[in-house]
Amino acid sequence: MNDESPNISAPQPRSARVSFETRPVIRQLDDTSANRIAAGEVVERPASAVKELVENALDAGAARIEVVYADGGKTLIRITDDGCGMTADDLPLALSRHATSKIDGSDLLNIHTFGFRGEALPSLGAVGRLTITSRVEGFEAHSISVSGGTIGAVRPAALNRGTVVELRDLFFATPARLKFLRTDRAEATAIADVIKRLAMAEPYVSFVLRDVSGDKPREIFRADAEQGELFGALSNRLAQVLGREFAQNALPIDAEREGLRLTGFAALPTYSRGAAVEQFFFVNGRPVRDKLLIGALRAAYMDFLSRDRHPAAVLFLTCDPERVDVNVHPAKAEVRFRESAVARGLIVTGLRHALAQAGHRASSTVADATLGAMRPEIPAGRIYQMDRPSLGAVRTAYQFQSPLADHSHSAMAFDEAPHPFGGLPETSRAPDHVNLPSARADQSLYAPMGDQYPLGAARAQVHENYIVAQTTRGIVIVDQHAAHERLVYERLKRQMSENGVAAQALLIPEIVELSPQDAASLLEVSDDLARFGLTIEAFGGGAVAVRETPAILGEINAAAMLRDILDELSDLGDSQRLQARVEAVLSRMACHGSIRSGRQMRPEEMNALLREMEATPHSGQCNHGRPTYVELKLSDIERLFGRT
Repeated sequence: MNDESPNISAPQPRSARVSFETRPVIRQLDDTSANRIAAGEVVERPASAVKELVENALDAGAARIEVVYADGGKTLIRITDDGCGMTADDLPLALSRHATSKIDGSDLLNIHTFGFRGEALPSLGAVGRLTITSRVEGFEAHSISVSGGTIGAVRPAALNRGTVVELRDLFFATPARLKFLRTDRAEATAIADVIKRLAMAEPYVSFVLRDVSGDKPREIFRADAEQGELFGALSNRLAQVLGREFAQNALPIDAEREGLRLTGFAALPTYSRGAAVEQFFFVNGRPVRDKLLIGALRAAYMDFLSRDRHPAAVLFLTCDPERVDVNVHPAKAEVRFRESAVARGLIVTGLRHALAQAGHRASSTVADATLGAMRPEIPAGRIYQMDRPSLGAVRTAYQFQSPLADHSHSAMAFDEAPHPFGGLPETSRAPDHVNLPSARADQSLYAPMGDQYPLGAARAQVHENYIVAQTTRGIVIVDQHAAHERLVYERLKRQMSENGVAAQALLIPEIVELSPQDAASLLEVSDDLARFGLTIEAFGGGAVAVRETPAILGEINAAAMLRDILDELSDLGDSQRLQARVEAVLSRMACHGSIRSGRQMRPEEMNALLREMEATPHSGQCNHGRPTYVELKLSDIERLFGRT
């Protein structure tokens, strides 16, 4: 061994016998150390401090909150509100651990405020330099400062109303924590996310976020207080926070079950995202991140999106505070429902009902993307007056394009053009398995195009795959294969829900060895699995016997299926794996049984397809979440040709 090598001793086992002389001594930690330990749980980063302070302002009844930060919140965080304020006697108490005005300690479940633990302010004062200035109406303003856990005296101050909390040099008392902070930009982004999430929870409160780093302060976010009824105010606030596109393509949600109420907005499936970046949940107004709610949202959209796409939604669950435990973690971002199955079922059924009511509607972003792809090329250079055609040239051009042009020319006049649907070969008739509803032939070209027929009347078929229909407001382009695939799929699902999933009994039951805990988890959901044709029974110890499997799936690996279900149960608290497998088979059946691309369709067939789309929920997107049609407004088309 090299003599210059460091002398590193081998770690001693924890089970080594401890003598009387070396035994650890129990000590009472001082308040400063206790506060710094608590700060590690409550204040993980500057955004955590902002969250705690803004929630205090909301609990104080503030109608306007201003947040100012510098260097990503590392050197300065200042929260100004117009709430009820604190008196000179309240200020020292506010900096004491477990001192709060939110609860009296008699009932930890009946909580109606954001904060209740009484840890935020003393924790911030233990790891930073904190100054609180506050004034109650009818009293004088006072301030108090605390630095690294050392509290100063209460002093008179100048303030009109409300409270100003200023936190400087966060984690200066615990320098090791500074090393774990990210860049200023990343921390600033986290602060903005916190403010936007709270702004969604409180649409009737004004929020302002400013960055004063450097020489030029910037206003990062502003949301003025909304007025009017809840859904209108919330829609306007979401448009400010998430953008107009979300508000235009979101459906209002309002459902209730067994004392739980679900409100908010959920976007159409065609307005999906590549990641779960627009999923926000609130329980009794509190922003939370809960895997039960995330799993319920995914289950509600499972039938409309592929696994690599994610829905967008802002959902509010409201219930009696005693039915949900918010005291799970000091950060208060997790909750635990007393009846979790009721909460999950409410989200799934409420969202699916709203999506069904949307009918064939597709998101406006589909048309916007289409128009973006069709933008004409802007000519280079300026068009001068000498380059414009003369009035005589324009008149001659119009006469040449007139439908009443001289018929002596070899070119055919417009009014003599053959019928766009004439002369189709007899082989273009729909095969029997397509099973399209009938439509009268006299509606083939000039079907009514009022509000009762929002998809209009078929005018042509392009490239034997796309149906072009005329509506009262523009045109609709339909992907015939994707549209009919969705219609057939909905028909198969309806038949499955009415008749159930056929199960095939195994000649020899398959025994799957699991841990006792995993086996118990599976047996708890055995009734749900049986609805989809998978019958399991306890087989002693941790073993599970698979008696029946879904007939539609054919031969399956039951052990792998059960382990996949267990993974989802562990991750999300619920499993949709079996249902997804069954519906995937139905989707493939629908694909093979639908109109194929490249087949010519008669006018009555195209109109029958449009009418069934209008009457079928979810027909605006195919089985994989892609749009089945694109609608272009006449004004947009005119804009493409420069006619506006």
